[in-house]
Amino acid sequence: MGSKASPMDPFEMQDNSKKSNKPKYSKFTQQELPACKPLLTPAIVISAFLLVGIIFVPVGLASLAASHEIVELIDRYDTTCVPMADKVGYIQDSKTDKSCTRTLTVPKHMKSPIQIYYQIGDFYQNHRRYVKSRSDKQLRYKNAAHLTKDCEPEVNKKAIEVNKKDIAWQSDKNKKFGSDVYPRNFQNGNLIGGAKLNESIPLSEQEDLIVWMRTAALPTFRKLYGRIETDIMANDQLTVVIQNNYNTYSFGGSKALVLSTTSWIGGKNSFIGVAYLIVGGLCLFLALVFVVLYMFKPRTLGDPSFLSWNRDTLDCPN
Repeated sequence: MGSKASPMDPFEMQDNSKKSNKPKYSKFTQQELPACKPLLTPAIVISAFLLVGIIFVPVGLASLAASHEIVELIDRYDTTCVPMADKVGYIQDSKTDKSCTRTLTVPKHMKSPIQIYYQIGDFYQNHRRYVKSRSDKQLRYKNAAHLTKDCEPEVNKKAIEVNKKDIAWQSDKNKKFGSDVYPRNFQNGNLIGGAKLNESIPLSEQEDLIVWMRTAALPTFRKLYGRIETDIMANDQLTVVIQNNYNTYSFGGSKALVLSTTSWIGGKNSFIGVAYLIVGGLCLFLALVFVVLYMFKPRTLGDPSFLSWNRDTLDCPN
C-alpha cells in the first residue's frame, strides 16, 4: 500500500528557501585563501631596515644634489610698484597705468627651458568663499555663460620670447573649459584689480585663466605663467615689465615674479632630499641597534620560558 506524503511544515519550507539562496562556496568569499605571515626574526628585521636605508640615503643625496643645481630667481615687486599711501585705490583705479619695470641680475647660468611663475602669498585659494564664487558650468558650457548666481558679487633691448603654450593641464582644457565659451569680463566697482581676457578666444585656449582656476592647496603658491626657451647666462640683466593688476593689498598678501630652471625632481625643493635622508639614516641606525642587541643580548626565537605565566612560575617557586 502506498503511503501519502505528509504536508511540509511551513517553517521547514522557509528554511529550505533560505538555504537555496546560499552563495556559492569559494575560498575567496570565505577568506580561506592561503596566506604567508612571515615571522619577525632578528635577521628579517635587520635586513628590512638595512634595505630601506640603503635605498633611501642615495635617493635623498641625489634629490638634494638635483635641488641645489636648480637656479631660482625670485623678485617681490608688490612693495615697490605701488604708492604706499593708497595701495588699494591705486589697484582699483582702471585709468591708472600699472606698468612696473624691474631689473633682475641672473646669479648663475640658467639652462632652457626656464619656467616663469607668479607667486602669491597669504591667499587662501581653497577657502570656501573663493571656491563657492566660481561656476564650473559657466566655464564649460556655452548655454550657461550667462549664469552668474555662483559668481556673486558680480558688478576688470632684445625681447625674450615667452612661450605660454601647454602651461595648463590637458584634462582641464578638454573637460572643464568649453571650446565654444568665450570670456566675459566683470571689471566694475570694487572688483577692479585683475587681468582682462581676450573675448575673441574661447576659454579652452585661455591657458592663463585655466592655470589660475586650478585651486591651490596652500596659502603661498606659484602658478606657471610661461617658459623661456633660450639660455640666460650668468650676470645677464633682465628688464621685466610687469602689469601690477591683481589686488593683494586688501588682504595683506604678497606678489613675486619667479624664474626657475627645473630638474628630474621638478623645481627647487630640498624637503624631499632631507626627508629621504632622515628616514634612510633612521633605518640604518635602527638596523645597527638591532645588530648590537642581537649580538650582546640574544634571545631564542619561540622560547616558552619568556611567556608571562612561565616567568611567574620561575620567579615564585613553591
